Amino acid sequence: MAKLENLKTNLSLPYAKIHPSIDPEADPNSYSLEKFRLYETRARYYLIGSDRNKKFFRVLKIDRSEPSDLNISEDPVLYSPQEIKNLLQRIAEGNRATGGLNFVAKVFGIVGCIKFLESYYLILVTKRQQIGSICGHAIYSIDESQLITVPHVSVQSDIAHSKTELRYKKLLSSVDLTKDFFYSYTYPIMQSLQKNVLAMGEERMPYDNIFVWNAYLTQAIRSRCSNTIWTIALVHGHFKQIRLSIFGRDFSVTLVSRRSRHFAGTRAAILFGNCILYLVCLDITNSKTLVH
Repeated sequence: MAKLENLKTNLSLPYAKIHPSIDPEADPNSYSLEKFRLYETRARYYLIGSDRNKKFFRVLKIDRSEPSDLNISEDPVLYSPQEIKNLLQRIAEGNRATGGLNFVAKVFGIVGCIKFLESYYLILVTKRQQIGSICGHAIYSIDESQLITVPHVSVQSDIAHSKTELRYKKLLSSVDLTKDFFYSYTYPIMQSLQKNVLAMGEERMPYDNIFVWNAYLTQAIRSRCSNTIWTIALVHGHFKQIRLSIFGRDFSVTLVSRRSRHFAGTRAAILFGNCILYLVCLDITNSKTLVH
């Protein structure tokens, strides 16, 4: 009963907001990046990340001169809109002799990176759609994704264009990220509401959770940057949210179904407004439903 009272008391709080700082300059590691623009030179990719309102920017540099290695470095500087504009102009000027700086794509997060026989590839979200919100945190699905080859074509060997490599790329492209995957930049949708309330103050997304399907794909980037602001944690399952009105009182009903990457079956949570939560576990092997 005491735990239930504590849960009700905390319902008005920003549940486990992973990046809670209002002033990013006070804590440069305490915010989320939600919008990105990818640029390229002959030697590097530059991923420019910003907050939702584009008030501050960070830079991720990805080396393109190695045919089979992944070299990523994060610029520690927090840039203003004018500063990031000046930086891009300087990069363009410095690379004019080798083709300059070119815009590649508008991005909404990194799904991960992968290597087959030689080259590394980046899996990027290029279109998204908001499908709901929980406690003020937006939940998104993926509308489009793109596979980017990291090494420049001039340093790639014949292996990068072999039939086997192309077959692996085709197999990867057959995974449809637009179906049954969802994520949030600021809310750990892979965890239950109760756990998020009790875990308030965490600064990173829990990628080691069994419901995060791209934990391995993002490991290299997360370890090199020592944060989770560049990647998104994908959950596989179903998310549905509707608005209802009963006796003149409006509220939301949210169904969250999550499939474990370790075990068969689903985990579901039904959230009525901000006050009632049911967790349902379907045990397929024993054909029974357990309600927690």
